[in-house]
This record gives sequence, structure tokens and C-alpha cells, in this order.
Amino acid sequence: MSKDCTIQDVFHRFYSSFESTHSISPAQRKAAYHIMNCKTGAFGVNVSVCEDCGCMSVHYNSCRDRCCPMCQEFPKEKWVDARREDILDAPYFHVVFTVPEELNPIIYSNQKFLYAALYHAASDTLSELAADSKYLGTDIGYICILHTWGSTMNFHPHIHAIVLGGGLDVKNHWKDNGKEFFLPIKVISKIFRGKYMAELKQLWENDRLEFHGSAAPYKNYYTFKELLNTCYAKEWIPYCKKPFDGAESVIRYLGKYTHRIAISNYRIKDMTESTVTFSAKDYKNQGLWKEITISGEEFIRRFLMHVPPKRFVRIRHYGLLSSRNKKKKITLCRNILGCKKYISKLKDMDAPAIIRLLYNKDICKCSSCGGKIIPLPTEQHFIKPKPHMLC
Repeated sequence: MSKDCTIQDVFHRFYSSFESTHSISPAQRKAAYHIMNCKTGAFGVNVSVCEDCGCMSVHYNSCRDRCCPMCQEFPKEKWVDARREDILDAPYFHVVFTVPEELNPIIYSNQKFLYAALYHAASDTLSELAADSKYLGTDIGYICILHTWGSTMNFHPHIHAIVLGGGLDVKNHWKDNGKEFFLPIKVISKIFRGKYMAELKQLWENDRLEFHGSAAPYKNYYTFKELLNTCYAKEWIPYCKKPFDGAESVIRYLGKYTHRIAISNYRIKDMTESTVTFSAKDYKNQGLWKEITISGEEFIRRFLMHVPPKRFVRIRHYGLLSSRNKKKKITLCRNILGCKKYISKLKDMDAPAIIRLLYNKDICKCSSCGGKIIPLPTEQHFIKPKPHMLC
């Protein structure tokens, strides 16, 4: 029995047996390689020496893979910090767009097309309804983030949208609805369902869809038509969470969702020769935490389901927050509202300075004597230091 294990440990123990019995995509194989070799020396090392005491420090490079649990904190902090300059002192809301589970097999078989369709349907729904004078009559801004997992690492594709609760009308006047969300959830559900199903149907009619694994039955025309009818008949259930308490809470909240992966190391509770135990929320029991034990190969399978397609962009900005608009329009909104501009704390900082600010750790100081650490020349990085010389 192994306590305090990590996702990297799980992959080291079970990935080879999983790979020998399962079909794995190039993107999944690459992610697995990165996770298994992160901070092991496979991606190079940085060797430094203290000018005063001669003590050597060896730091192994990380893989920087967006699916690696050890590589998310630093890019998350930098990304969230950069968003400070786009935040307004105005209402924000968190809207979640989900699809019926009956669509999951087809979505998994066509990730590139049908993940993109989720963004298209969610963004078109928000933009069109917000522009309608019956609701707000403005151009709003929002960020959409794709998650594909539930708490047990089951396949559950959905979009998290952080929505600015006001916007600019055609005369560039600011309008909002206070702390009340400006769109009825039932209307969002109906419009989102129509737009997503229309794009799915169009892809099917254009013969762009593939049907693998559990999606294979839907190759049949009548079975697919029956699926469409079932999904049209169901009530899709997006939901809106309470408004944020100020701009700083929006900034902190963004970090919870932008760089999250299917499961983090702290949720791995135990590993044996054949199983992995992890904690998950039980939403059928008021969201209480419980422990789940599955085989190691099943853990690998579930984790790799959530590796996104190559070059797929998970975080997308729309409306006032799009790169094309935000420089001028967010400045205009800020001037109209009379709110202050939140300045990036990490902008133009190098990595040592960022680490010093965020974690109160000076990586340029020797941990033994406090002297200055300098990097060794590249050609000396492969000199194996003596154990007693390592910090």
C-alpha cells in the first residue's frame, strides 16, 4: 500500500500495462510521457553554485504540459494576474452550459468539432440574448472555459462562462441590471439547445462526424435521428451562480477554473499494486466528499479522456473582452463607470522575481548560507555533484 502518491506515481505504475491493451491518441501519448518525466531530468536540468560556500543546487525542468498537475500553478498565476487589467468594478456572473449525457459518445468521438460547437452555441446564445433590448440591449463581455470532467473523472463536457453583467449599447452608454442576472435561465436553455443541435445536425448532414466505440450505433440513420429527437425533447439545464462580490473576487475565482485539470495530486489518497483510491464529491449526497477505488488502468483511462485535441484553445474571450475590442472598449467602460484600473503585479517580471513575490522564496539565494547563487555553464550541467555538496 502506498500513501502520499501522485498522479505521476500512478502513471509510472500502470501506464505501460494500459498502453499495451488500449488504443491511445498521439496527444494522449504525449501527455502521458510528459507527466511521467516531469521534473525527472528528462527535460534538462539547471545547475547552480553558491559563490560563497560552493554548495550546488540541481533543479530539474518541468514538462509544461497543460495536463500535468505539477505544471499548472505558475501559468495560472501569470494568466490570472494579466486578467487584472481587464476587470471592471461591475457585476459578474458564472453561467454553466451542459448537454444531455446521451450526446457524450458522439462528442468524445468528434472532440474537435463538437467541443468547438459548445463554444459557438454558448457564445452565440449569450451575445444574441444580451443584444436583445427585451433583456439588456448591449454588447457584453465574457470568458468561456471548457471542462470535460465530473468529480469522478467521468466524461462530462460543459462550458464555464464568466459573464460581465453589463455592457455598452449602440450609443456606447453603459447598461446593467444590478445584481440580478439579465437573462432568464429557461430562455438560455432553449436557445442554447437549438444552436448546439443545429450545428450537430449540420455536421452530420455534411458527413463530418465519426462514430467510434460506444458511438458506433449512431452510424445508423434512424438511430441517429432517434438520438436527435430524444435530445430535442429533453430540457437542457444550464445554471447561473450568484454574482461575485467585487472585482478581486472575480480575479480569484478565475484561477479556480482556467488551469484546472481532471484531478489534482491532493485528491489521490492511496495506491496499491492494482488499484487507486481518490476523493470525489458525491453530488447525490449534498456534495459531500467520498473515496472511490478503481483499478489503476481505469484511472489512466479516465484521466486520458480529458486530454484536449492538439492545439485546442480551452480559454476563449468574447465581446468586450475579446482581444480585438478590450483595449478601447474596456477603457471606455472603466471611464464611464469611474472605476479604477487594476494593474498587473507580475507584468515584465522574470521568473525569480515572480517566485519571490508569490511564494516568498528567493531562488537566487543559497539555502545553506544565504549567499548568491549563479548558474553553471551549460557544458558543466552533466557533472554529477557529490551528495554532500547538494543543498
